[in-house]
Amino acid sequence: MSEDQDLGITQSKIHNTGEWYAEVVQKAELANYGPEGMSGFIVTRPRAYGLWERVQSYLDTRFKQTGVQNAYFPLFIPEGYLEREKEIVEGFDPEVAWVEQAGRNELEERLAVRPTSESIIAPYLSQWIRSYRDLPLRVNQWTSVVRWEATETKPFFRTKEFLWQEGHTAHATRADAWAETMRRLNQYESTYEDLLAIPVLQGAKPEHDKFPGADTTTTVEALMPDGKSVQGATSHYLGTEFADAFDITYTDTDETSRVAHTTSWGLSWRALGALIMTHSDNQGLVLPPTVAPEQVVIVPIWQTETKERVLEYAEDVANNLDDAGIRVELDDRDDQNPGFKFNEWELKGVPLRAEIGPDEATEGTVTLIHRPDGESITAERSEIVETVQEQFDAVYAKLYAAAEETLNSNIRIAETRSELLGTIGQHGGYVKTPWCGDEGCETAIKDEIAAEIVMVPISSDEDDEQDTTDENMGVNNDTTVESNEKSLDLTDSTCVVCDNPAFKTAYFAKSY
Repeated sequence: MSEDQDLGITQSKIHNTGEWYAEVVQKAELANYGPEGMSGFIVTRPRAYGLWERVQSYLDTRFKQTGVQNAYFPLFIPEGYLEREKEIVEGFDPEVAWVEQAGRNELEERLAVRPTSESIIAPYLSQWIRSYRDLPLRVNQWTSVVRWEATETKPFFRTKEFLWQEGHTAHATRADAWAETMRRLNQYESTYEDLLAIPVLQGAKPEHDKFPGADTTTTVEALMPDGKSVQGATSHYLGTEFADAFDITYTDTDETSRVAHTTSWGLSWRALGALIMTHSDNQGLVLPPTVAPEQVVIVPIWQTETKERVLEYAEDVANNLDDAGIRVELDDRDDQNPGFKFNEWELKGVPLRAEIGPDEATEGTVTLIHRPDGESITAERSEIVETVQEQFDAVYAKLYAAAEETLNSNIRIAETRSELLGTIGQHGGYVKTPWCGDEGCETAIKDEIAAEIVMVPISSDEDDEQDTTDENMGVNNDTTVESNEKSLDLTDSTCVVCDNPAFKTAYFAKSY
């Protein structure tokens, strides 16, 4: 196999999505699989870790602007801590890795390798909170967790160890805690839409699929080009269950002891999987300029007699862009031809390529090529910084528009069971249906076509902090829900599975 062939992507995104995705991840130098005998673990290469750092920076800035402080809690959680919250134990038990021996000594108490941190953080919130003056208390940690997945793993989408952030807060009232839950969900939505160029839908998980111990789990869902949904991030209103279990109480202004309301919320490197899957193509990785390690690659094109002049001009352009804070790479290797360089940087996802040959050096121009579609722009040398920044916006807009079209054209309505099964079977995507709220009706669909309820809409009145008394807070029970300009009227509707009265709108989809 030639070097050029080795660079290329051999699998089809449309026809062999899983194999294509794995090939892009490895050939674009994002990750390697873990050691033999450690299936489900990956080695994150610098290019992928750089993407994660930009996600981290984006979110961390916004967290701190809204009162969050970073902290760090132990990797290991004593078994007794987990058992204090019954639903955590039951929810995560199949996926928990345990440490039973240290060196040659058997431990007196097993230690769980952190699957999530509510049970190790809550006891310390209890120590730190005494008075209403200590509230709200907001902490976050950037870390990794381990969940021993029994299902098939996929780099970034589903691995046994993964990077994430998890925020934990305590509040005096239910209204304040719910506002916090939605604040974080909106920040996650912004991360996808304003940083990663991926439109998402906001909703809540059904009662049977919420985070163990939570009152309400909210989610942002992203639709992949193969018609499967990705749970992009979750924000949980935990109610008072964890506070009761770990004695998180405070003395109110009237000297009465009250139980705090808590939240937790997290985004993992699954966002990187969604980024890769959404934008990339059969030439390799495609990245928006907002996160790309190199935003511009300059490829000088010369003959022997023009080499010195072209390289001098290209270096001057590179320095100009670098001084403006643009991440630029000058590929002046003389052991590779321009065609090889074009293919290599396309494979690695650089959003903008600048070609500089003798003509550009003579005319004082730069030829700019958009990675997503090959569109060519001629930029004046004197305006190169402004033009490059304009082209970044244009590339981002193209990526977002393509993803938005995928989402908007793949939300469909089904009002009977046969319509639901047929639509998902033929098209994939999201199918909105009337639902009675019974888990058994979801199970019947899941058993037949491997699709599940990925979300139910959050009713508009839940954002009103005065309306916080609904037992199933955050889950829509309204008769009409508007989403993506496609409405489903539940008036006099019956569940598509059991024909009982329908009170909710369910979004069914296959998912990663």
